[in-house]
Amino acid sequence: MPEITIDRSLRYIKGTQRVLSEEATLENAKSKLERIGVTRVAGITDLDRIGIPVITTVRPSAAEGAISVYSGKGSNENQARISAMMESYERCLAERSGLNKDIEEDISSPYFIDTFEGASARGAAVDPVSLLLSEAYTPEHLVEWTTGWDLLRNEEVAVPANAVFHPYNAPGRAAKLFRSNTNGLAAGNTPEEAILHGLLEVIERDALSIAEYNRSPGKEIILTPEDGENYELLRRFRDNEVDVRLWLLPHDTRVTTVVAATDDIKLRDAALLVMGAGAHLKPEIAVKRALTEAAQSRVVQIHGAREDTDRENFVRQIGYDRIRRMNRYWYDEGEKVAVSDIEDLSGSSPAENIGTVLQELRNVVDIAAIVDLSRKSIPIPVIRAVVPAFEMYTLDRERMGSRLRAGKKKKLSPEERPWRQRPRK
Repeated sequence: MPEITIDRSLRYIKGTQRVLSEEATLENAKSKLERIGVTRVAGITDLDRIGIPVITTVRPSAAEGAISVYSGKGSNENQARISAMMESYERCLAERSGLNKDIEEDISSPYFIDTFEGASARGAAVDPVSLLLSEAYTPEHLVEWTTGWDLLRNEEVAVPANAVFHPYNAPGRAAKLFRSNTNGLAAGNTPEEAILHGLLEVIERDALSIAEYNRSPGKEIILTPEDGENYELLRRFRDNEVDVRLWLLPHDTRVTTVVAATDDIKLRDAALLVMGAGAHLKPEIAVKRALTEAAQSRVVQIHGAREDTDRENFVRQIGYDRIRRMNRYWYDEGEKVAVSDIEDLSGSSPAENIGTVLQELRNVVDIAAIVDLSRKSIPIPVIRAVVPAFEMYTLDRERMGSRLRAGKKKKLSPEERPWRQRPRK
């Protein structure tokens, strides 16, 4: 594929981490919604009593195996609309040509089928094993590949197509390596925005996976009125009898990843024991993303229209008290930290931020691949970020790597276990 170059002339609007205003971004995102099959954009904020804006978009033409209802969040309605619309573009452009009912145009990168050894003979290639496989695999297996750009080594790299497209079905004799997902899929006003968002999401999921597996959420973030907008977002939960714990997750990079774990102490509903997560170089933005995503998670559970929200019946069968005990590490008090004490690594341009993220990744991994999923007919750039060896236990319990097991796992006590203990005779 063509070399991915980062435009260093782009600057953020003063006082923000955006290259365009919310209004300009919204107009840009609205321009091709019909082209990608979106038939409805609606507010669903009022389904919940919290009041933090949540918007849903509907795309009935989504490929089989993908969801057709998307959602977006933000501290105001414009942000929530942009978020939902961008997810629509991400989901649409992650569907490959032939499977996509809206876009016939294909990505610019070529495809080929070969073994890992054969792919490596052509140039740099991502070892399938490094993607934490859940299916049987040997070096003799044929794999479908496409090409991306490794930002760490500044070279073209072959990437298993299974890690790029969603949904994914392996063609012909090629092996399916794992269930596809959307980790690292991102859209933006510019390729640089999309690349940054994609890399941050991969880091967020890695940090969350490690914290969940080891039952170790890190330090508890305490907000005060000096935290402004984030404090007001937190108050919306607490004023409506929803308890929130904010956690600064430990990670091998210095990128701030925050989790907001919520507990509806009024309704005591197991399905509303939900979380939101966010990662960013600017701690305040990571906190805001976590809080607004937690609000989104609540509304999505209440709305019940997304095809991937079938946890509701399962957790309600287990019951509120037992689910909360199983996940008590998110709700117990922890060592305290203020947002002002968290290092702000953000810069004044996308190039600066991408450079900082890459420097942090360079200390941990060897490859940070970007596959361009953009189409010339669509004005919204979409990419897939693939960082081998980074965990995604939070998305797929069957895919676990060495980074999970490097931490000290806290064991469940008898009262925290989901199964009932048989009384001794």
